[in-house]
Amino acid sequence: TAVVHLANNLFKVGLLGRRADWGVVLRFGLPAVAAAFVGALGLVSLGGAEPLAVYQAFGRDCSVTLMGLVIGALILLFVVLELLPAFSRIALDRRWLPAGGLVSGFFGGLSGHQGAFRSLFLLKAGLDKEAFVATGVVLAVVVDMARLVVYGFDLAGQAGRIDWLLVAAASGCAFVGAYAGKRLLKKITFRSVQWIVSAFLVVVAIGLMSGFL
Repeated sequence: TAVVHLANNLFKVGLLGRRADWGVVLRFGLPAVAAAFVGALGLVSLGGAEPLAVYQAFGRDCSVTLMGLVIGALILLFVVLELLPAFSRIALDRRWLPAGGLVSGFFGGLSGHQGAFRSLFLLKAGLDKEAFVATGVVLAVVVDMARLVVYGFDLAGQAGRIDWLLVAAASGCAFVGAYAGKRLLKKITFRSVQWIVSAFLVVVAIGLMSGFL
């Protein structure tokens, strides 16, 4: 999924990157990269743990793992945070950007979910809508690159375990979604998109925690 995240975010940088605020990118992004390495190392250590439970469902073997439980729980946490009106009203000014980078980068490295905390710290950075989206995309790319370095070392010599056809298909779908999102950015209701994405994330989180995915 990290590969798909990076490919999609690079595509979005091509669409929107010129509107990014590079001062914010540096102040937020440098701490985020450092913290992403720590978060990714935490994920690698979780991946080495033995399954907590093994069972069969719908004719397939399922394993409940510590990593699946942690990632699923984090996804559910971020879904709740993103949908809470009280959380969306919280915004911290520019002096908190480095601290925001540390928090967002750590969770980005651990689970790939950094948007909620990133938005919390960028909302009061004085950015217009396009600059806000573009800056967030650039920051997502640098965090994705950092965590892929850690994952790459962990999977060195195991490229055969990666389903590259699935990666390509998921990346293609992500590109289509990113392009459509750019076209519809000024027309769609942000809240409706949040609810649709959140519904899919809840399904994924339950699948990971139950060991079905």
